[in-house]
Amino acid sequence: MKKFVMAALGGTLAGAVATTQVAGPLVAQEAGNQATVYEQLDLFGDIFERIRAQYVEEVDDKELIEAAINGMLTSLDPHSSYLSPDDAAAMRVQTRGEFGGLGIEVTQEEGFVKVVSPIDSTPAAEAGIEAGDFITHVDGESVLGLSLDEAVEKMRGPVGSEIVITIVREGEAEPFDVSLVRDTIKLQAVRARVEGDAVVLRVTTFNDQTFPNLEEGLKKTVEELGGMEQISGIVLDLRNNPGGLLTQAIRVSDAFLEKGEIVSTRGRDPADGDRYNATPGDLAEGKPIVVLINGGSASASEIVAGALQDHRRAIVVGTKSFGKGSVQTVMPLRGDGAMRLTTARYYTPSGRSIQNLGVSPDIVVQQPRRSPNEEEDEAADTPRSRSEADLRGRLDNDSLSEDEIRQIEEERAKAEKAAELRDEDYQLAYAVDILRGLTALAPAAE
Repeated sequence: MKKFVMAALGGTLAGAVATTQVAGPLVAQEAGNQATVYEQLDLFGDIFERIRAQYVEEVDDKELIEAAINGMLTSLDPHSSYLSPDDAAAMRVQTRGEFGGLGIEVTQEEGFVKVVSPIDSTPAAEAGIEAGDFITHVDGESVLGLSLDEAVEKMRGPVGSEIVITIVREGEAEPFDVSLVRDTIKLQAVRARVEGDAVVLRVTTFNDQTFPNLEEGLKKTVEELGGMEQISGIVLDLRNNPGGLLTQAIRVSDAFLEKGEIVSTRGRDPADGDRYNATPGDLAEGKPIVVLINGGSASASEIVAGALQDHRRAIVVGTKSFGKGSVQTVMPLRGDGAMRLTTARYYTPSGRSIQNLGVSPDIVVQQPRRSPNEEEDEAADTPRSRSEADLRGRLDNDSLSEDEIRQIEEERAKAEKAAELRDEDYQLAYAVDILRGLTALAPAAE
C-alpha cells in the first residue's frame, strides 16, 4: 500500500511542475476529461436504477454489477474478463494441474466459441475435437451472443454428466453433434517416451508441474537408453498446447539455452517492461532439438518455440501456431473474485511480436487426415514385395558375421518402425527423421 501511495505522490508532483509552464490548457483539458467521466458514471447509475425498477423480472443486484464489470473487460480483447469467486478458485486449481470439464482450451471469434486445442487424454480429445473447430450450440442452445465465460459455463457441469456440442469444422459440409461425458481432467504436463533413438517430450500444458515433469522425464528416459551419447536428439512436441504460465515457459526455454534473451514483455508504460534471460546449463547437452507446433500451439508454447527458433537452438516443424502474443495478469479483487487483464505483449529474442501472426515453422509439415477405411484399402492394394531372399536356390551371404547380420536386422527393424510411425503421426515421424539425419551428418568423435 505504501508503495502505491509513493507512486501516486510522485505523479502528482510531476504534474505540478509541468503545470507551471502550460497551466491553462492542461488544467482545462483535465477538467474536461473528468467531467466526461463523471457524466458517464452518472449515466451508468441511471441505467442501473432503471433496470432494477422497470425490468420485466426482478434482477439480482450483484449479478447485474458483475455482468457490467465483465462486459467492460471483455470489450477490451478476447482474453480479459471478470472471474467470479467460483471461477477464480477453479482457475487456481487448473494451474495446479487438475480440474473438472471437457478438456478443451477455447477462445472467442466473431461471436462463436473456437477451439484453441483439445487436451491430451480428455473427453474432448478422445471424441475427436480438433483445433480450429467452432462450437455453435451446447445441448441444442446457440452460444452466439454469449460472452466466452457464459459459453464456458454452459459446458461445465457435474463429473459424469453428458453434454452434446454442435461443431462446425472447415472441410465439413454440415455441422455435426458430438456427445461427451464430463470428467475430472488430470493433467500430466509432460510425457516422455522413446521413438527410435530420439527422446520425445510431449508437453500438454504449462502449469506448476511442467518444468519438474520435463526435467524428471528427460533424465529418466536418457538413463534408460544408456546415456545422452546414445540418443540422436530431442523432439519437443508442443502441438495443441494452449499455453499457461509464463514462468514455466521461461523455465522450459532456459532448460535448453546456455545464454541470451528468452522473452521480453512490454506494457503501455515502458518502465513496466521485463526481459528474461537464460542461465548457463543445457539439459540436452547440446543434442539437436526439433520443436513441433500447429494451429493449437498458443501463448506459452509460442514463447518456447520462438525462443529456441531465434537462438537457432531448435528446428521448428509443423504448421503456423495460434498467434496469441499477449500477457494476462490475474489481479485479486475484494470478495474473492479476480480480474484477468491483458497488461503486456511479449516479444521473442529477435524482437518480433507474434500477436495475430503466430510462429512460422522452419519446415512446414501438414498432418494428413486419414479416412477410417483408408488403412484397409492401402493394405489390400499394396502387393507384397519379393526379394532375393525369397528365391529358391539363392546363394547365402557368408561374408558377414552373426553380429553383423544381427546389427543389419536391428537397423532394418528401426526403419520399419519409423515407417509405421509415419502412418500414425506423420509430423512426429518427420521430426525423428530430421534428428536421425543430423546425427548421421555429425562428425565422428575422435
